[in-house]
Amino acid sequence: MKSFVRGLLLLAVLGGAAAGGWYWWQGQQRPPRFRTEKVIRDDLLAAITATGTIEPEEVVDVGAQVAGKIKNLGADPRDSSKSIDYGSTVDEHTVLAQIDDAIYRTHVDQATATLAKAKADLLQLRARLRQKEREWTRSQTLATRDRSAISDTLLDTAQADFEAAKAALAVGEAVVAETQAALTQAEVNLDYTTIRSPVKGVIIDRRVNIGQTVVASLNAPSLFLIAKDLQRLQVWAAVNEADVGQIHPGQRVTFTVDAHPDEGFQGQVVQTRLNATMTQNVVTYTVVVSTDNSAGKLLPYLTANLQFEVGRREQVPVVPNAALRWQPRKDQIDPTFQDAPEVTPAPTSAASDASAAGTASAAAAKKRNCGKVWVVSGAHVRPVTLELGMSSGTHTEITGGELEVGAEVVIGEETTGAPAETAASPFAPQMRSSKRPPG
Repeated sequence: MKSFVRGLLLLAVLGGAAAGGWYWWQGQQRPPRFRTEKVIRDDLLAAITATGTIEPEEVVDVGAQVAGKIKNLGADPRDSSKSIDYGSTVDEHTVLAQIDDAIYRTHVDQATATLAKAKADLLQLRARLRQKEREWTRSQTLATRDRSAISDTLLDTAQADFEAAKAALAVGEAVVAETQAALTQAEVNLDYTTIRSPVKGVIIDRRVNIGQTVVASLNAPSLFLIAKDLQRLQVWAAVNEADVGQIHPGQRVTFTVDAHPDEGFQGQVVQTRLNATMTQNVVTYTVVVSTDNSAGKLLPYLTANLQFEVGRREQVPVVPNAALRWQPRKDQIDPTFQDAPEVTPAPTSAASDASAAGTASAAAAKKRNCGKVWVVSGAHVRPVTLELGMSSGTHTEITGGELEVGAEVVIGEETTGAPAETAASPFAPQMRSSKRPPG
């Protein structure tokens, strides 16, 4: 009985091995299946991609030149029932906020009183000068008529009093000027308690509240941030140092923002700033792109995804970049081409008297612009050498070669895991189709 069971097991093992060998032999005999894509004519755009931030063209930071408590905010010019707030549109000289001016009004009153006293003192000094001038004149007259009528001491005293009165008058006039300047300063400080908009624009940031105390020291505190014109915006893009050489003023730029993912926006380069930044050993330059925002869809500080247009081709033959990257195994290559040497296309034209160095450099440049694709030839593939032009990252322009529009090039090999034509294993789980019948 045991020998009978062993015989059955042996037969089962041999049968399984035979079935596995047969399936392996069938797989070896099945020709490979290649995935292909056609060469087509299409518009080609070569671009440099970057990310950036949308910024207003001109931003004014409104501060305070005096210290004090915020008494109230100004009225919104578009709705007087509301106070100045985020997004308020303001005109030039619009009142934005009012600082408590009690102390500064006191300073003005003090300066006014001091000026009045200085002017009164000046009147006294002028009267004294006139008096001393008359005394000096009489003394001179007496000394002229009769030298013995007045002593030299009295004559010198009268002259000294007259000169002192003139000097006192000059001092009084200087005091009046000084107090006048102090009054002007106090009035200016009082005027500074009213914060006004220096430009026409939109408030994009309000950094102060009623009751808050602002302290003006060496740096003026920032109270409001005003964008002068939101109909013109800029995008500050960070461009890698390897690509910045292809950026120039006037260059066309397209970009998108996450707020409007299905809409594209246009702009052009206006400036490449030289203050490069380095982050993790990567050097980037800030490129400024100007764009029109008349529709008002773009908002400050949105993140933009930009494409700087480097080159554009219209309706040219293009080949997928995947076809240029794919390489077959040696057994997949047509035997006719397995041992063929690498073919470099000859230059399309060259001057007969070109120097050897010039010819070599031209050939090297031509070789750099060559690529190879593979086309199906029966059960194998054969190579086709192409002259290539501009690339968009997914497709590359064909400038020369033996490949025509409509030809199919290999971009990969189909996996043999579960092709449609392969019989399914009876032990594999069966999946129910979720497709509905037509109609």
